[in-house]
Parts: sequence; C-alpha cells; structure tokens
Amino acid sequence: MTAITEEELQNPAIYQYLHKLVGDEGIELLRRCPNEELSDEDIAAKTEINLNSVRHTLYNLYEHRLAEYRRIKNSETGWLTYLWVMRMDNLNTVLKSEMETAMGKLSSRLRYDEANDFYQCKNCGIMTTFNNAVTTNFACPNCGEMLVHFDDELLITALRRRVEKMQEALEDA
Repeated sequence: MTAITEEELQNPAIYQYLHKLVGDEGIELLRRCPNEELSDEDIAAKTEINLNSVRHTLYNLYEHRLAEYRRIKNSETGWLTYLWVMRMDNLNTVLKSEMETAMGKLSSRLRYDEANDFYQCKNCGIMTTFNNAVTTNFACPNCGEMLVHFDDELLITALRRRVEKMQEALEDA
C-alpha cells in the first residue's frame, strides 16, 4: 500500500499519465490523500475534495490497478462500506504495460504505412491505398476528382523514431 510521492509527480511522464487519467482534482487528491485505508467519504473530508470527484478518481485509479478497495458490511444496517487504498507501487508496471500497448499500435501503423502506397483527393481530403485507388481508376469515390500520390515518408520516419524511442525506454525500464 503506497501513496504517490511529490518526487514521482515531478516526473513529467508520470504526471502526464496520471493527469490524463484523473485530471487536476485527481492529481490534487493524490497529493493530499493519506497513506491509509479510508472510505471515499473520509478521503473527501481529509483532502477537502468534492465527494463525486473523489469517487470518480478512485474508480479511474481502480480500473488501472492504482487503487484497491475492501468491502465491509455493517451487521446492524446491512450497509456496505468500501475502504480504499492507493497502490502507486503498481505505477511502473502499469506505465510499462501502457507503453507496450501504445508501441504495439504504433508498430502496426508503421508496418501498414510501409507496406502501402497512398493516394489523396485534394478536393475532399479522402486518403486511400493504391489498391483501392486502382479500383476507382484513381477517381475520388466521394467527389470524382483525380487522386494524387501522397508521400508519407515524413510520417514513416516520425513513426520509426517514436517506436525506437519507446523501445529504448522499455529496455531501460
């Protein structure tokens, strides 16, 4: 059971990931949340953050394995209480998994772009592969204008660089 440290939040990659996941109020909750098992109401009271924002943040963190809960039942009322705890010790594993997923998607896109020749309609902007362009005699299926070759070498180069940087980062992780 671990909370996030301010040092971890100073890491731009960690901060951006968490901010995308939980937003400004979620980041503030992570900063203020005590490192103990608490109900969502207690977390809201201790952090002075709106209960709905606390719940939203907790559920998002839970979906990404960065928070856990334990359910207890009041024997008199039958009410359930959820006691939450942050699991920031999973953060590196989660980030690595997310990077591997993103790298897989980028690698697939790179292979697709390398394997295909693209044509574009200058009138409506539609993009298509050579094989599809041949079937329409290089006429745009939307407006009938002639399709022109689209040079995607800059995109391919950028994708290659990004995949290489991600591979390096994963090897260092």
